[in-house]
Formats: sequence, structure tokens, C-alpha cells
Amino acid sequence: MIRIHGLNKTTLLDYPGHVAATVFLGRCNFRCPFCHNGSLVLNPESQPLIAEDEVFTFLKKRRGILSGVCITGGEPTLEPELKNFIRQIKDMGYLVKLDTNGYRPEIIKELIEEKLLDYIAMDMKNCTEKYPKTVGIERIDTEKINKSIDLIMNSGISYEFRTTVVKEFHTREDMLAIGREIEGAEAYFLQEYKDSEQAIERGFHAYGKEEMEAFAELLRPFIPNVMIRGMD
Repeated sequence: MIRIHGLNKTTLLDYPGHVAATVFLGRCNFRCPFCHNGSLVLNPESQPLIAEDEVFTFLKKRRGILSGVCITGGEPTLEPELKNFIRQIKDMGYLVKLDTNGYRPEIIKELIEEKLLDYIAMDMKNCTEKYPKTVGIERIDTEKINKSIDLIMNSGISYEFRTTVVKEFHTREDMLAIGREIEGAEAYFLQEYKDSEQAIERGFHAYGKEEMEAFAELLRPFIPNVMIRGMD
């Protein structure tokens, strides 16, 4: 039984080009200080559980209205029952989008090979040199991040990379380094940081619209399709 901690019944934003539902799973292998889902990451057992059957009943009723299901977290690849859960959603005729931090490339590989995913969104937390500080884990194997980047870019399915840009963590040089690491990617989204009461730590700051646009322009020689998400 998969542990579901949230269900957004309709979203126009989470799955590009599709009306979708979003399923939230708990637990994460990172501790990003600016994470806005702190309760799901640090204390998933404190969050209410939604029965798997309830989600499937809802999805059956919404066939023809929704076209996709987004699976996010936390970090979904930590769930032992993830493959079976996705397979049942696919059997209903839905497209499936996975949000991941890329730290379990072996799971991503299996899901791609078994044709269980239609779209992948991977968070690039920072350039690999600054991953330990950014994800709050001192000992981190950045080769796993590189493997996931390579797997996703060569998967043959739609994908995006994305970075929540935070003043205290991301400099111009960091953004350039990320651009080099994912050069040639299909799409890269720069996401506005928004402070939240649910954040693991508080007190971080967002860049302004002009600064974000300057980052996007800086990155376009590496990734032509760079967009900004979350700003008016």
C-alpha cells in the first residue's frame, strides 16, 4: 500500500499542456533548508493518510475530464510500491508525470524502461559543487545526479529540469554551472522562491523579476528553452 498524504484534484499548472490531478507522497532523502513541504519531508507520519482506493475511485470518475496524474512529494522514488501504483494509473488511461530530485537513478531507469512515465520533472537543486549545502546533506554522491540527468535527457519522453532560485544559495556563477551541466536540455524552468510557514527553515529571499529574467538570458546559450515559473 502506497502512502498518500495529499491529493490536488485539479491542476492546470503541474502537468504542462494537461488538466491533471496531483498526488503527494511523503518522505524525502534531502533536507533542502528552503523546502516548502517541510512537514511531508521531516514528519510524514504526522500528516493524514489518504487511502489508495479513494484515489483510484476519484480517478475512475474523472476519466475524460482529467488527462494526467502528477506524482510528487517528498521524493516519490523512495516508495517501494511506486511502480505498481503508476501501473494502475496507466491502466486507467492516464498520462503520468513524475517529480523527482534525481537521487535514485536506478528507480528512474526502471520506470523509463518499463514505459511507466510520460513526463519527468527533475529538480536541479544547484550546480553539483554546491549540492551538499543546498540539499542539507553533507555526504552526497553527485554522480547519482549526473546519472539521472543523462537518463532523463536520453529517455525519449518529455521532461523538464527546474530550479527554485534562492538568493542565499544561487549566484550568477552557480546558474552558469547548472547551464553547462544540463546543456542541450529540452526545457529548464527557473522557479520563484516563496517563503512558507511549512518551510524547513525560514528567512530566505527571492530574486526579483528583472534578476530572474537576467538569469534566463544568461542560460539560453546552453538551453534555448528557459522559462520563469511563479512570477506575475
